[in-house]
Amino acid sequence: MASFNKVILLGNLTRDPQFSYLPSGTPLVEFSVATNRKFVGQDGQQREEVCFTDCRMFGKRAEVINKYFKKGSSILVEGRLILDSWTTQDGSKRSRLRVQAENFEFTGGGGGGSQRQGDYQQGGYQQPYQQQPPQNNQPQQPPQQSSSDAFGGGDDFNPDDIPF
Repeated sequence: MASFNKVILLGNLTRDPQFSYLPSGTPLVEFSVATNRKFVGQDGQQREEVCFTDCRMFGKRAEVINKYFKKGSSILVEGRLILDSWTTQDGSKRSRLRVQAENFEFTGGGGGGSQRQGDYQQGGYQQPYQQQPPQNNQPQQPPQQSSSDAFGGGDDFNPDDIPF
């Protein structure tokens, strides 16, 4: 019988991402996403249920999450459930479910990291279009940007690193 393991979460980070490198040099970021579900209880009262889900991501996308997201940032995460199992020092067995994130998207709400230097909301990816008055009745062209500042400040950012 076929099986399917796909998770899609839309919520807010509950804490700043925790970034590190594996011994192999692979970037790793761990974060937690809070999702809300509103419903009417049996007593007729409006209720809200919050679910906190631990996530992790590897590679270039982990670096992007670490750079542009912080506690409260809104994010859409796509991935799969994985089961972490371990034995504690006293010999008891523990396990927990977590999402192995494979992709993510900026969603722009929930405090979206607006305090970080050069982030998505402040033009870290795309400068706003500058409207200029038409001249000689020719079609308007967007302003030309040099490649050094097209992505927020001339650092060694490569557009191919954008995960979407």
